[in-house]
Formats: sequence, structure tokens, C-alpha cells
Amino acid sequence: METPAPAEAASPLTAPDRTLAGLVRYFLKLGSSGFGGPIALVGYMQRDLVEQRRWFTETEYRQGLALAQTMPGPLAAQLAMWFGYLQAGTLGAAAVAVPFVAPACLLVTGVAILYTKYQGLAVVHEIFLGVGPAVLAIIAIAAYKLARTTNKTDPLLWAIAAAVCAVTAVAKTEIVWLFLAAGAFGTLYYGGGLPRWRPSSAASISPAGLIAAVKGFAWTGSGAGLGTMGLFFAKASAFTFGSGLAIVPFLHQGLVHDHHWLTEQQFIDAVAMGLISPGPVVIMATFAGYVVYGLTGALVATAAVFLPVYFFVIVPGPFLRRHGEQPRLQGFIKGATAAAAGAIAGAAIVISEQVITAGASVAIALVALAALLQRRVKVPEPALVAIAAGVGIIALR
Repeated sequence: METPAPAEAASPLTAPDRTLAGLVRYFLKLGSSGFGGPIALVGYMQRDLVEQRRWFTETEYRQGLALAQTMPGPLAAQLAMWFGYLQAGTLGAAAVAVPFVAPACLLVTGVAILYTKYQGLAVVHEIFLGVGPAVLAIIAIAAYKLARTTNKTDPLLWAIAAAVCAVTAVAKTEIVWLFLAAGAFGTLYYGGGLPRWRPSSAASISPAGLIAAVKGFAWTGSGAGLGTMGLFFAKASAFTFGSGLAIVPFLHQGLVHDHHWLTEQQFIDAVAMGLISPGPVVIMATFAGYVVYGLTGALVATAAVFLPVYFFVIVPGPFLRRHGEQPRLQGFIKGATAAAAGAIAGAAIVISEQVITAGASVAIALVALAALLQRRVKVPEPALVAIAAGVGIIALR
């Protein structure tokens, strides 16, 4: 089992009460009540684990965020596994993944059972009308806080974030090459010139090398066989860069157009479930898997979409821990995390185009934003989402 390097484990901010059991409890709670999708979830982790509990350093958080943004797969799940890896190596990464994913998986499966029984749930759309703007407010605050913490007062990092934000908003997708380019620029600008990596080391941890290892996945057949479906969801996870929202176009193409497993309306409902349920947004795969192949399909789809993520954390993890203080690697992380902050802000803009559809949506978003920004009474995000859902059911139907 891989374990973090001793020097890093002795970090002065490693709180004595940070245990694997504590992390499991935390991610069980986050997976049960963390609304807002990947952008908000990474913000919660920074707030709770770095700023409030001081279980991890800002450097460790940035390393994980850079890894999650430059590797394929859902952002929040990768960052969660990274924290587990820092605590207990490969076992820790697996230990936090299960409680983080399981609550949303059970919830979405239960809804899917009702959905298939009653041939669609109109209430899903009504809830989304109310929840969408509230989730957008949560995302906006998380994106700003991440950018402020990452870039601090460095104008160059803010410029990188602004440029990536603009490109993401215009392209309506997160472009991995921007993260890599920003990281390469950071390597040169902050790391003291051209890097001199040994070829053997670079080849073992490069994103291209990791992707090549996954290309052995075969995508055969066009029916709803479990093997075909499992490989489809694994491929969707292994070849989709950016946040969990980036997987939506890939799933749409495969589930609706290529395999014809879901209708257009069923796919829209699956995306809605991913956005309004707690935990990682790619839990929409569970919903889709159930609609296609029942309980077995839900389990296969869930396992397939998260398994590649695990390997994208534990394979480069030892290198990142061993060389985390190397100036050029630090420079790469600075550039990549600045790009990540910009991409998250750009994704928030893209999401706003989908959820702000009327005056009522604007009102809900502004009220939610005001409630989160005021400091007199702390408003828990789950409570805010529940209220917004009620507004959607009662006032927006």
C-alpha cells in the first residue's frame, strides 16, 4: 500500500484529531448534504478541511486541486480521494470514496425506482426550477472564494484565471489544454526557467501516459448489456476532463444518440437528478444505469464511473507527495490552480444560462446569494436548497 512521504506527513498543520475515521465521517456528511455540484463541493472541502479544521495545508489542497483538474474524471470525487490518500495511502483513497458516493447513490436509486414506476416525475422539473438558481448562488460564492484563496494578490494569476473564465464561458466547456498550458507557464515563470525532468520520471506520471493506459477499454456492441454499459461509463469517466459537469455531453451522445438507451426527456431528468441531489453531480450515472438495467445497472454504472478516478489519484500520488516542494512543480500547481479557479467561474456562467430562465429564477438566485453572504445567521446550504425546492414545487409549477 502506498503511503504519503514522511516529510509531508509531519506537516505542522496536521491536526492531532485528523484520522481516517474522522475523514470517513466528514465525507459521509458531505456526500449526504453537500449540494451545488463539483464547484461548490471543492469549496466546502477547502473551507472545512483547510480553513476551519486545519487538517490539511493550503499546499496540500492546491496539489489535490491541480491533480483533479489535470486528470480525467469528476473533480470533487478526485479531490476527496486525494485527501483520503494523504491520510492513509491507497486504502485511505478508497475508504473516503465509498461514504462520499453512497448517500447520493441510494437517494438517486430510490428516485429512479419511483421514476420508472410512474413513467417520469414532473416534480423533478418543478424542484429543479427552484433549486437551480439557489445552487448557482452557492457555486458563485465557492468560485470567488477559491479564486481569492488561490490567486491572492498576484495579478498574473488573476489574469490567467480571467482568461480561462472567458474561454470556458464562450466555449461552454472546460478545456484541459488550458490547465496544462497554464501549468507549463507556471513551471517556467515561477519555477526558475526550463524544467529538467528525467525522461523516465516524466513518462511515468504524465497525463498522456495515464490516458494511454486506459485506452485498452473496448467499446463493443450497441445493446444494453452490462459489460457494454459498464465500459461506456468507465470510458466516459476516463476520457472527460474538467468538473463533473463536463461529462454531460459525453453521456448525452452515448446514452441518447449512439446506444438509444434513454430518451431525450429521460436524459434531461437524469441530469436534473445529478444537480439537485447531494454529493458529486456524476451520480446521474446511477440514475441512468437504473433506467437502463435496474438495480444491477445502477451499481455497475456507479462503480464504472468512479473506478478510473481512483487510479488517477493513486498512480501520480506518490510522485506529487515526493516532489511536492520542488520549485518547478510548485510553479505548475500555481498556474494550473489559477486556471482551475477561472474555469470554475466560467462554468458558473454556463450554468446560469441553464437555470436563470425567468424573473422568478433571478429573484431566487439573489435571495439565496444574500442569505449566504449575510453574517448574522449562518444559513446551511442544505436548508437553503430545501427551501428553494419547496418554492419550485409551490410557486413555479
